[in-house]
Amino acid sequence: MDSTCALDLPDVPGKLLVVGGGYIGLEMGSVYAALGSKVTVVEMTAGLLPGADRDLVRPLKTRLDRLFAAILLNTKVTKLTATKEGIVAELEGEGVEPKQTFDRVLVSVGRRPNSRDLGLENTRAEVDQKGFIKVDPQRRTADPNILAIGDVAGEPMLAHKATREAHVAIEALAGEPAAFDNLAIPAVVFTDPEIAWCGLTETEAKNTNREVKIARFPWGASGRAVTISRTEGLTKILFDPETERVLGVGIVGAGAGELIAEATLAVETACVARDVAETIHAHPTLSETIMEAAETAFGQATHIYRAKRAESRS
Repeated sequence: MDSTCALDLPDVPGKLLVVGGGYIGLEMGSVYAALGSKVTVVEMTAGLLPGADRDLVRPLKTRLDRLFAAILLNTKVTKLTATKEGIVAELEGEGVEPKQTFDRVLVSVGRRPNSRDLGLENTRAEVDQKGFIKVDPQRRTADPNILAIGDVAGEPMLAHKATREAHVAIEALAGEPAAFDNLAIPAVVFTDPEIAWCGLTETEAKNTNREVKIARFPWGASGRAVTISRTEGLTKILFDPETERVLGVGIVGAGAGELIAEATLAVETACVARDVAETIHAHPTLSETIMEAAETAFGQATHIYRAKRAESRS
């Protein structure tokens, strides 16, 4: 089954295999594990949530190790066979039992744009090799009578990105000078703890050899995190070493999806780290961790001592 079917199951499977350790697989796997399923996740790469920063994934992985029956990394599913006893999965990975039986299998290795069978071949609209419809900054296709937004118009496949695109498309149709030129589109993994990020990630900075400074604030030093017993969290800010402009923010912890809005605004409006550090945040709150992460860049965080030396990454 895919994630759509997984939202409409008539019962809770006793044993569930999740193929793919991305955000959809982990979100749905977490739900079914909480409902009582014994969940096994198979991921062909060396880590969950490929592409996400490892320090953000680490607290989630620790929690999922306890919640799931098994997390099998560097493993792939080579065959699925339906039998009377269940679905037999043939697995290939070091130290992995080669055949295992499950009641249900969730395949969550990515989604395809739904651009087929729309009759686009009868228009001037163009589709790329992955099935995405090509659009300009106003979301117009090569056919002036057709605009495209949402998943079909390209990555990232997120509802809030589609909503923003809809605003741009409508304003463009009304003759307004609108364009989809957002610098930061927040991404949220709705697991427990949540993971959220926007703008440049540490992984992207490393892959492109971009020099950045990184300021981190561990939630163990947050009074609010202590009172709700969620000290596993972390907030980090990436900024330009010369201009101190905020380039990206990553958060893992309870309510990270709510906290990332402020960070997205900081990236979108070209705030510098000192802007964030000198903006008064209510105490004690989790949003305060964003301010204190920025303060650590200047050795000024109230609740932790860290010398004035942001960690460099290139």
